[in-house]
Amino acid sequence: MTTMELYEPRSLEEATSLLAERGDEARIIAGGTAVVLMLKNRLIAPSALISLEAVQSLRYIRSDADGTLRIGAMTTIRELERSPVVIDHCPTLARTCRQVANVRVRHAATIGGNLSEADYASDPPSVLVAARARVRVASAKGEREIPLAEWFRDFFETALRPDEVVTEVIIPWDTLSSRSAYVKYVSRSSEDRPCLGVAAFMDLDEDLDGGYVCRELRVVVGAAAATPQEVPSAEKLAIRKRLTPELIQEIAEGYANAIDPISDLRGSAWYRTQLIRVFVRDAINEALASQPEELK
Repeated sequence: MTTMELYEPRSLEEATSLLAERGDEARIIAGGTAVVLMLKNRLIAPSALISLEAVQSLRYIRSDADGTLRIGAMTTIRELERSPVVIDHCPTLARTCRQVANVRVRHAATIGGNLSEADYASDPPSVLVAARARVRVASAKGEREIPLAEWFRDFFETALRPDEVVTEVIIPWDTLSSRSAYVKYVSRSSEDRPCLGVAAFMDLDEDLDGGYVCRELRVVVGAAAATPQEVPSAEKLAIRKRLTPELIQEIAEGYANAIDPISDLRGSAWYRTQLIRVFVRDAINEALASQPEELK
């Protein structure tokens, strides 16, 4: 029987040194909601686990002077859901976190662990990609930032290198004044992972007639494919135009036609295509009806 060692570093520097020393033999564990399941099902068999539970420097939520929202990787989903800073600055993220699994899971799961796992059927990733968030990672060699739009590579695969640890999620200030929404569909129990989730962020300009034209639209579909899906050609249809029901439906059709969805226990590929057509429309309409934080 293979012996597995557990390390509990108290600093980021100690954690990255251990990771560099143990290399591919080691696995980082944060909240444990994903790693423990993979261990039980024998999907992974590391010889060492490096727990970040005692690295308190990675657990924080704060807003910089310029409005940038910074979230430490060990911040739990429950803390994000309840944080006054997140509720004030990015309420769609707080509402999305409130829909993740159940309270017990949200108390344990961390945002860094959630993004590192890269589970295709997860709620926060599509919102954070649409928000143009970035991830800061660290290794014994130094730090770097990766846009979340470039983070997800495939099923359970990210741009994270074997010797790196996620340390922070950064949401830029310009996103925080956007109108936004997240809508999801769950085909089984209310605590199940989504069959489909859609995040929509938009910036609007008032025109001479007192209406609004779209300056920017970002729509990201999650749980439909291996990675969060964005269709720039469909988003561009909205630029410098009013978001009429006809235009919104055209954008939704663009997403339904462009995304090649998967089939799993939650729904077939055909079923997901129909959901994309409906939920992209609904997410845009909900974002359009919302009020940006700077106007509240």
